[in-house]
Amino acid sequence: MAAGGFYLEFEKPIIELEKKIREMKEFSSGGGVELNSEIISLERKLEKLQSEIFSKLSRWQRVQLARHPKRPYTLDYIQLIFSDFLEIHGDRGYADDKAVICGFGKLEGEKVLIVGQQKGRDTKQKLERNFGMMHPEGYRKALRLMRTAARFGRPIVIFIDTPGAFPGVEAEERGQAEAIARNILEMFKLQVPIVIIIIGEGASGGALGIGIGDKVMMLENSWYSVISPEGCAAILWRDNAKAPDAAEALKLSAPDLMQLKVIDKILPEPTGGAHRNHQLAAQIIKGELLVSLEELKQLSTEELLRRRLEKFRAIGIYDEI
Repeated sequence: MAAGGFYLEFEKPIIELEKKIREMKEFSSGGGVELNSEIISLERKLEKLQSEIFSKLSRWQRVQLARHPKRPYTLDYIQLIFSDFLEIHGDRGYADDKAVICGFGKLEGEKVLIVGQQKGRDTKQKLERNFGMMHPEGYRKALRLMRTAARFGRPIVIFIDTPGAFPGVEAEERGQAEAIARNILEMFKLQVPIVIIIIGEGASGGALGIGIGDKVMMLENSWYSVISPEGCAAILWRDNAKAPDAAEALKLSAPDLMQLKVIDKILPEPTGGAHRNHQLAAQIIKGELLVSLEELKQLSTEELLRRRLEKFRAIGIYDEI
């Protein structure tokens, strides 16, 4: 799936070269002019240009890619990876939070629970999904379904993509902090494999509220941090324009977090980012899910829970030299 008419500033040279190649192909096929050698030369130039640009991305550029409006969301991955998906709604207490998708589906024939934050493409969808920002009832819905999955021995797959938990007064009134804390506590106790993939944005407690698992992985152009670059810039400098500087200071990219042992693996994206090829991005994720779940299923329940706890206890421990 192509990125459509939207592109980021650093993508402009690539878009322009792709347009030139497309025009040459159309001219060659329509006018009967042989331009194969010229087209091949430009395609090689395009490949080299993409490699140069995407091998030197700044942290802020990765944040921009994670927010790309054409980037695949949870529902896209569900459609491309799983079969027989059945969404389940509501927290049995207050309402159904549409910022989070929960339901059971099959991964190569094996029944799993899928949980994932969903943003929305157009204005109507964004408002309906609350821009992927969960309310307390969303965390309670997710926990309800995760407990159900554990009861029936079903592995859990979680897609994280949120700018944060919803910060409104009504969310605080309904117990936002308690809901997130409850999920963190209870997810350590779930006696089934949990695989987590950060597919876009992973901000603050909004991400961590469904972010406790046995394997935590990130797509290479996603980000994961205690706060967004804009939020950090507003606090430190009182200036949102400093967001690129904040992104550098936060060390929120996948390579940073791999080095700090916050995540277990970086998943490569299609050339140019996941938004350029939804199908290939889904294939990459699906392959990793199959491998990870098979590995985790070999562990006893006691070993699974012990490793999960140790994994998160080790985060933040470092030596001073």
